[in-house]
Amino acid sequence: MTMAPKREAYDVVVIGAGPAGLAAAATSAEAGLSTLLLDENIGPGGQVFRAIASTPVTERNQLGSDYWVGADLVQALRASSAEVIHRATVWSLDRNLEIAVSIGGASAFVKAKRVILATGALERPFPIPGWTLPGVMTAGAAQTMLKSSALVPDGRTVIAGQGPLLWLLAAQILRLGGRIDRILDTTERGNYFAALPHAFAFLTSPYFTKGLSMMREVKAKVQVVSGITELSAAGDGQLASVSYVAGGKRETIAADLLLLHQGVVPNVNLAMSAGIEHRWDDLQLCWSPVLDAGGNSSVPGIAIAGDGAGIGGANAAVVRGRIAARAAVEALAPATAAKLAPMAALRADLAKAERGRVFLDTLFRPSPQFRIPSGDTIVCRCEEVTAKDVLDSVAIGATGPNQLKAYRRTGMGPCQGRLCGLTVTELMAQARGKTPQEIGYYRLRAPVKPITLAELAAVPKSEADVKAVVRG
Repeated sequence: MTMAPKREAYDVVVIGAGPAGLAAAATSAEAGLSTLLLDENIGPGGQVFRAIASTPVTERNQLGSDYWVGADLVQALRASSAEVIHRATVWSLDRNLEIAVSIGGASAFVKAKRVILATGALERPFPIPGWTLPGVMTAGAAQTMLKSSALVPDGRTVIAGQGPLLWLLAAQILRLGGRIDRILDTTERGNYFAALPHAFAFLTSPYFTKGLSMMREVKAKVQVVSGITELSAAGDGQLASVSYVAGGKRETIAADLLLLHQGVVPNVNLAMSAGIEHRWDDLQLCWSPVLDAGGNSSVPGIAIAGDGAGIGGANAAVVRGRIAARAAVEALAPATAAKLAPMAALRADLAKAERGRVFLDTLFRPSPQFRIPSGDTIVCRCEEVTAKDVLDSVAIGATGPNQLKAYRRTGMGPCQGRLCGLTVTELMAQARGKTPQEIGYYRLRAPVKPITLAELAAVPKSEADVKAVVRG
């Protein structure tokens, strides 16, 4: 592992070392292209295979067989000629395929002939009253601690929300001896009927048997309450209780930890800052990049693979990574593409990996009351802006997220809109009677991650650069 890039230019630069990035970098290097993989985590794996090379959880059945697939991907990458840099924060990508990356407190610039973005997914915001209290976390954060440090809850724990990750996390916590007092399932009853037409594809997909056995395993040990229509957290400076409504009845239970999850969405910040065209996906209720069959975006030379291209899960992400890498090889060194799996075979693999996805997206489509908050519920955590503040701004003329920045500073904090962007778009769309596509998203610019002035000052400078700012 190196501290700084060994060269100034590469054939292919892959950003993100999750399933898609690992597969893309290994594939590109295998074809003989100079390949650099940049990732901000301490080791490879992304979120799905987090800590795959260092996890203290060694009993394979505890994390499940799907997790350990990541070990093979890491092995293939390490056996390749790809250069890999961890703890590397990419804070800028432009249309000229110049990448600014901060490593070890200093920034560097690298050029690429092709860039493959594999920035993965984020958890969807879950803005309920009390979600900013200490003691309220996302399921993903809990899973990160479980994978990297084998930490599981031992206090009164409630898990609330919906989606496959919620059940996977619950199963993993229980297998490691953790405590879960109750699971509050927010899946809308109407979603079951809406998903029925897509049921056959799901029943014949790998998701079905795994998902069913996992839910049975959890339900045998934990009380599950379904049909949740209201949810809130309360406490004086610390979570003390969770209140919910199910079947028209309200119940409040004591809790030390509340884990929230209602699915994941593409992490679009870097792609949007590079000027890549995105469209509102009305099924997955998020922004997704506009891509061709090879994963290529509207900016020449930039492809997107994995969940950053639209949520498809780890298996689909691996195949999308290989497809994007193969497309790059075909463009840069067509003669060597014959070494790789044929594109037709990869497309068949992708269709298989995505089988049953529409069923899951329809079933676990989050309901409006858990996406579009009201009153004093915080929307933007960084600037402590409430739903009422946003609506008041709309009433006096804010037309979209970018105008709202001027009124309320939403999306201008350290998270750069990752925790509020979708909520702001949908809240403003509802208030103005428009579609999310018409309302739009924050205009994102570099740096897309917080960096220090010292990191900028450490950028290598030529004599001409210095003379340009020093008075003679």
